[in-house]
Amino acid sequence: MIQDYLTLISLTIISANPGISQSGGVGELVARAGPVVKFVLLLLFLLSVATWAIIFFKYLQLRLARTRSQAFLNIFWEKKRLEVIMEETQKLSGCPLRALFQSGFSELTKVQKIKSRHPEAESETGLTPPEGGGIENVERSLRRAFTSETSRLESYLTFLATTASAAPFIGLFGTVWGIMDTFQGIGRSGSASLAVVAPGISEALIATAFGLAAAIPAVLAYNYFVNMVRNLSNQMEGFTQDFLNICQRHFI
Repeated sequence: MIQDYLTLISLTIISANPGISQSGGVGELVARAGPVVKFVLLLLFLLSVATWAIIFFKYLQLRLARTRSQAFLNIFWEKKRLEVIMEETQKLSGCPLRALFQSGFSELTKVQKIKSRHPEAESETGLTPPEGGGIENVERSLRRAFTSETSRLESYLTFLATTASAAPFIGLFGTVWGIMDTFQGIGRSGSASLAVVAPGISEALIATAFGLAAAIPAVLAYNYFVNMVRNLSNQMEGFTQDFLNICQRHFI
């Protein structure tokens, strides 16, 4: 039953890849592989599908973040009032710089409200910030937003790294198991001719090929996305310092 199920899955994988021929090619090797090798191929196929889905999603997410961050900076340096900037950037969802600005502006508003209260009101609430505490509150708020946005931008990258490192070993496991089966077959048949050995070795090596096919896009995408996240993180670091300097000079 399991053998029939894995055979059906392998045929599904073949039909999903038009370039695979089922007569004398990779398709035939997959169809003739043992149940363990087919299971390995199925696992690698699922990893490959998930990898390409994440690549597509992260590319759109990071490209949107980069484009809208640049649009936000244009608005931020063009406008003079923070309230106007807040209103003008409402449409820039998915922008990490806007998330930082929103968090910092919200904390700055709270600090200004506390400082503008009467002393008796301050003593009742106990919210009077210490000397220099206003800018420190804003900085902590920006750091929290920075950590949150960095985590959001780095989401799913761990899966790509794991696939890039694990897929070749999963494929190698399938290859080793297939070679073991081949040698067992040689022992039962009592013949070690090339005609007997070659088909089994070919069926086993297909697992390594599938592992590399899953790992190579993952490692390339991971390095590309890590570089994009690093650039956005540097941009967020620079904006944090600029915003703190503006707050310290003009508002706190």
